[in-house]
Amino acid sequence: MVMTATGDLIIPLLGTPATVGLARTLADAWMRKWDYFHILDDALLIVSELITNAAHETPRKEIRFQLSRDAQGIIIAVWDSGLGAPRPKPLRKLTLEDLDLSEEAFDDNGGWGLHIVQALSSRCGATQDPNGGKWIWARMVP
Repeated sequence: MVMTATGDLIIPLLGTPATVGLARTLADAWMRKWDYFHILDDALLIVSELITNAAHETPRKEIRFQLSRDAQGIIIAVWDSGLGAPRPKPLRKLTLEDLDLSEEAFDDNGGWGLHIVQALSSRCGATQDPNGGKWIWARMVP
């Protein structure tokens, strides 16, 4: 784990489902230290979505989590080595009838996380890393 001179968090992680909890715990501690209690829940949801996507894109490979702040607010960013750009499902109104809640298909209802990130952040996007892979990021304004 690296903490920069400005107090930002940068940490390499392993792309597994358990990594989501670790990233949320770290983000929670940093956000509280920065007194961003009022956007904490939304920030932790964004962290969960971005880490989950990176772990799914590059299972059991290194991913990187960065939590930074500047004069405009905070930036939540996750790097993975995958080549594919994230693509949200087409946006449409969902009802409970649209979801298959059977035990066999329960995990097949995903794919809405990027819409959640877009709704909770002031800006978000994807940036190719010149050294390989990509950064998916979200900015939150307090």
